[in-house]
Amino acid sequence: MLDIVDLHTHTYASGHAFNTLYEMAKSASEKGLGLYGVSDHGPAMEGAANRFYFIAGNRVPDYLFGVRTLFGIEFNIIDYEGNVDVTDMWAKNLRYGIASLHDVCIKPGTRKENTWAYIKAMDNPHVNIIGHPDDGTYDVDMDTLAKAAFEHKVLLELNENSVKPSGYRKNSRENSIRMLESAVKYGTKVIIGSDAHIEYNIGNHRYAHSLIDQLGFPEELIVNKSVEETLEALKKN
Repeated sequence: MLDIVDLHTHTYASGHAFNTLYEMAKSASEKGLGLYGVSDHGPAMEGAANRFYFIAGNRVPDYLFGVRTLFGIEFNIIDYEGNVDVTDMWAKNLRYGIASLHDVCIKPGTRKENTWAYIKAMDNPHVNIIGHPDDGTYDVDMDTLAKAAFEHKVLLELNENSVKPSGYRKNSRENSIRMLESAVKYGTKVIIGSDAHIEYNIGNHRYAHSLIDQLGFPEELIVNKSVEETLEALKKN
């Protein structure tokens, strides 16, 4: 299966990435992507852009270098009630949102607290994707998470940085397997994200696909194969 979509990428604005938006979009074009998304970290992440950067998202063209381009965000979940670091007023011009738990922004809680934080974040109309829920730093009930994602029309992310051999997240491959098994159980759709912090890695989903092939995960539950399907999956209403 050829992926033509990558919505989890970072630019200089995240504070710890290596390329500009235009460099990333050009790379996406050269690699044949049909849909490229920029999802820089929200301001609770050390070194990331402030809220004014995100409200200016409507200034980014719909196409860059011939590639459909979406300006989004990787929200930081900042408490166990699922609140995020960019409020509605400042998020109104974003095209999509990934909500993630990062240990520099929130301390790991209990399994119940971590799972509830994700689920409550799904109530946010700007949250379309749960980012790297495989990170074992945050113990999660995958069955409950997948069921809630299906009900909220939110995508679960299979993160390339988590499943590659050099990945740094705790027990991430094993947790990704549990997530995919739960997704099958509830019919929850999944999106693969490169989590690229440098243009070289845009669209690189090698290890994610290896895991999918190993498990025989159903292709119809993965949205990356179609621009239209991905855009439809980002609609929550």
